[in-house]
Amino acid sequence: MRTPWRISGFIAAATAALVIASGAATPAQAEEQERQDPLLAFNHAWAMVDRETADAIEHSEYLGKFADRRINTGNDGSQTWTGRYLLGKETYLEFFGPGDAPDAVAGDTGLAVSADKDGDLATATDNLHHLGVDPVEFTQVTDLGDGEPIPWFDVTYTTTAYDTFFSWAMEYRDEFLDDPRLSFPPAAYEGDVSRDRYNRDRYLDHQMRDVIGIQIATTEADIEKMVPLWRAAGITIRVLKNGGVLAFDGMTTIRLLPVPAEEAGVRHIILALNEPAEEPHTETIGSSTLHVGPGAYALWTFDPIEATPTTRSGGSGKPLHPAFGG
Repeated sequence: MRTPWRISGFIAAATAALVIASGAATPAQAEEQERQDPLLAFNHAWAMVDRETADAIEHSEYLGKFADRRINTGNDGSQTWTGRYLLGKETYLEFFGPGDAPDAVAGDTGLAVSADKDGDLATATDNLHHLGVDPVEFTQVTDLGDGEPIPWFDVTYTTTAYDTFFSWAMEYRDEFLDDPRLSFPPAAYEGDVSRDRYNRDRYLDHQMRDVIGIQIATTEADIEKMVPLWRAAGITIRVLKNGGVLAFDGMTTIRLLPVPAEEAGVRHIILALNEPAEEPHTETIGSSTLHVGPGAYALWTFDPIEATPTTRSGGSGKPLHPAFGG
């Protein structure tokens, strides 16, 4: 029997995060507000959903108007993956269906945090060492179609063994952002490797602006393994009594819910809109439901998936998930 999770509690957590970010902090929040900005912040999350939902995300006429939706196939020279991307100003979402990516199965999820300034990933990686973690590091490459892979982003993560949820830290490479074939905007400041630069400004033609909250169900073991990375990044962490975690980077609230592996998966996503919705709207997208408005927010809920209770990674030094699509 699955334990129902109260959507209102997640909305309250995201609202509290928004209060801190807006500067309207209560005295109890003042110390949190005075913290320096984290080195890394939420970049994107991905989820392996059921085939019906993946196809609906790809073909929904409403969703194509609501968000900057892209269907992309990535290639790193050794494997390919096909994802459905919903791009915001600084953050985005990525969805797979069965067979779209190597080795991932329904219920798998991933989440990336990234640097906006060159060098901040290296600092966070050093912090991991100070926390007693020996991180894994490598550079992800991509093939733009000419058979010559180029550096895409640098990667740090804590472990090669996990159950259903994988989190990693990343920093875009200058060679990638400056490649004239990709037409990214020029750097806005010295060392600009920001999410804003990577995502461009196509979100302005749609309602969706950014991901400001996400709840993911995964195992207690995965939570224990992945959260040190966020601590090293300077993200605010709150450990909950049930073994779950709330993390806040200044804009996006992440909630990890401990469950058995077979109950893993994305549960809820909160989105900020460019403008308040004129009329509330509810859209069914496969086995998920998107509630847009009232106001300048949307709540996307996903029905639980019967996931496969197996360890997904092979301990090969590099995750087998499609964690590096984008």
